[in-house]
This record gives sequence, structure tokens and C-alpha cells, in this order.
Amino acid sequence: MAVGIKQKEIVNQIVEKFISSNFVVMLFHYDGVVDEWREFAWSDHAMHVTVVNQTKWWFAKRFLHPDIVAEYNYIFLWDEDLGVENFHPGRYISIVEDEGLEISQPALDPKKSRVHHQITARVRNSRVHRRTYKHRGSGRCDDQSTAPPCVGWVEMMAPVFSKAAWRCVWHMIQNELIHAWGVDMQLGYCAQGDRTKNVGVVDSEYVVHLALPTLGVLDENELHGEGHDHSSQREKLPKSVALAQSEFHKVDNRSAVRRQSFIEMQIFRSRWANAVKEDKCWVDPYAQPAEDSKP
Repeated sequence: MAVGIKQKEIVNQIVEKFISSNFVVMLFHYDGVVDEWREFAWSDHAMHVTVVNQTKWWFAKRFLHPDIVAEYNYIFLWDEDLGVENFHPGRYISIVEDEGLEISQPALDPKKSRVHHQITARVRNSRVHRRTYKHRGSGRCDDQSTAPPCVGWVEMMAPVFSKAAWRCVWHMIQNELIHAWGVDMQLGYCAQGDRTKNVGVVDSEYVVHLALPTLGVLDENELHGEGHDHSSQREKLPKSVALAQSEFHKVDNRSAVRRQSFIEMQIFRSRWANAVKEDKCWVDPYAQPAEDSKP
């Protein structure tokens, strides 16, 4: 997990959940601050890696090589802005194993989270869902849909990979494309089989996605402008999480980051297309009919 000291209270809640369930925790410190984490009892039991101003995917490519993490059955590659009040790692793993999910994520509480894709939202009274339904507007999803983000898709803020799936995904991640935009749409190729069955969202163990911007963000005192009012959202959150979000009252200045992420996505898509073109022996198991690929 890539972390900054300003989110230490949220990170502490996450780490305590995993440490108590006998997980090994590795923290990637993108702000260079390590010593201040020593106030937590678990700090000496966690692994700490620090490189300033790098992203989760940059760290993962360099420090989570499949051979290094081969002794672990699952890799949780999470962001730091997740509320885990309704999440238990042990129960989550039991569900994933029982359902045969090679790539998964906990569902997002739709009332308290910033949900970017409908498939990630928690379905009430459900254990796991693998597809979503959208009957209006563009990008419709139904029972006949076979491609992400309708089915076989998870978002990149809280993915969980089996050992075999991670070996595939690690090779898919590009060294210098540090934001990993575009990779999410191809994760199904690493599902060790049918992505409509082996990729899913766990509803019974769910999290809150606070969507705190940590890249390209300046303190509001550094800018001549006003920050966003998150008071209504904080009212719905546990006290400690609400406090952390209040402390992170920043001005989102991510336009440059988003531009770079979009450029990287175009590069990734181009590389994928070229690789497919060059490999004459590869048959795409998820090739879409021509009529379905039209905008």
C-alpha cells in the first residue's frame, strides 16, 4: 500500500485489520516519512519502502516481483483512502477461495463512497457479484455483455490478486507508465480462465472509498482559492475517518496528473495493439464482434 503520513489514521485502521489476521504488510512511503509511523505498535512488524513522489504501481513493479511474493496466496494492492469498518480480511479470503475468484475487490458502500463505476457498488443482500446492469445511456450492460466494465472487471483502487493472477498482471504493468491507466480493462486476461467467472466484487465484505487526492495536490494555504466542502460526506463516516478527511482539506490540483495518466493510457493501448498485431499465433479469447465494438 502506498501511503503518506497525512493519512496515517486511515492507514492505521487498515493495517490493524490485516496484521490481526496474520497478513504481511508492506508500506510504500511516497512522501519519504517513515519514522513518524513508529507510534503504531505494528510498525516494526511491517516492511517499509520509501521513494519520494512515486505511485503505487511504480512501487509494485519494482518491489512486488512475482518471485519475491511467491510464498503468499493473495496480493492486496490497495490505496490508502479506504474505510474498513465493514471489512474483515479473513472472511474476505474465505469468500474469494470459495467463489474461485482470481481477481477481485471489496464492494464500495455506495452511500459513503465516491463510486466511479457502477459494477464496484455494493449489492445489498448479496455475497458476490460478477456483472452489472445498465439499461440507459451509453455503455449499456445486460446479461449478454461479455466485456468490461460490465463484467470481468475491478477498479484499481483496491484490487486483490491470486498468486497466479499477480504473476500475469505484474508483467502487464509497464515500467515507466506509473499510473497504470488502461491496465484495468485488460485484467481479465490474467483471470486464469473465464473472466466472467473468475473476476468479481465481494459484497458482504465492503469498504468506503474516500477518493482522497494524493497526487498533484497542494494545501489550500498554498493557493489563492477555496477548498471543497466535504462536511456532508464526513457526517456519514466514522469519527477517525472523518477527522483524517478533515485534515486532508486540500485543493485538488490534479489536472497535470490526469493529463499524464491519459497519455500513459494511450501509450499502453498502443503497445497492446502492437503486441497483438505482432504475435501471429495469439488468439484473443475475448475478441468482440465487430458490431459490438462500434461506439
